[in-house]
Amino acid sequence: MTQELDHLRDWIGRTETVRDAIYPTPVRALTATLDRPAGGDEPGAVLPPLWHWLYFLPMHRQSEIGADGHAKRGGFLPPVPLPRRMWAGGQFEFRAPIRIGDRVVRTSTIDDVTVKSGRTGQLVFVKVRHELRCNDAAEPALVEFHDIVYREAQAPDDVPPPPQAAPADAPWRRRVEADDVLLFRYSALTFNGHRIHYDRRYVTEVEGYPGLIVHGPLIATLLMDLLRREMPEAEVASFRFKAVRPVFDLHAFHVNGQPAADGRSVRLFASDHEGWLAMDATAVLR
Repeated sequence: MTQELDHLRDWIGRTETVRDAIYPTPVRALTATLDRPAGGDEPGAVLPPLWHWLYFLPMHRQSEIGADGHAKRGGFLPPVPLPRRMWAGGQFEFRAPIRIGDRVVRTSTIDDVTVKSGRTGQLVFVKVRHELRCNDAAEPALVEFHDIVYREAQAPDDVPPPPQAAPADAPWRRRVEADDVLLFRYSALTFNGHRIHYDRRYVTEVEGYPGLIVHGPLIATLLMDLLRREMPEAEVASFRFKAVRPVFDLHAFHVNGQPAADGRSVRLFASDHEGWLAMDATAVLR
């Protein structure tokens, strides 16, 4: 099947440009969803890292939505025929502040498409580069690489990969209740129709997972939120995260942080209720 998927590389280099304004209502809504005190939504306030995901929302018509709740395959993203799609990770360069009231243009490019054979069948990795420019600036304020992985349907004899133990001695640790209300609110804020986050029958009966899946971007946002809580004056220059193991709404999980000895970076990670590593990330500070 690998050869049959090689034509997807023809999508490399395709671009898409969208525009939005950084208005305050989504900031107020995510502030409440993350259980933070109100504030930070006044004109000119700096948008926290990763909160740009509240903008440039995917406004596909209802007739264009596929069975999984995402837009039907094709268009800007390649038409990968594999049924399961997950956000695998991302890398970010925060070059200049994005502020409430800014007019922002996002230019997206298919940076790479890779086809691999994995332990559970075929895999397709799509890397998308996003550049955000504020108020007609020549240089981007933010450069993001978004990693998407597509997988075959789960087979009855599939064996999950061996889990990795999360560090047990991180000085920062916060418990997060992964209930379906939190998942619904984040799906609504990001206009994410993917049914794995809110449709329990679909995610268990069709995709074969034990419960609703906590959004990868939500976990990444909670990791960055932990950094803001512990080091409120810190400025983040870059950030990268990798999803390691799904987190489900069946149990609470933890976000954790371990500052480097030199104070220039912080390891951030999420651990599930059994202590397994769910997401691994690094923030580099200015």
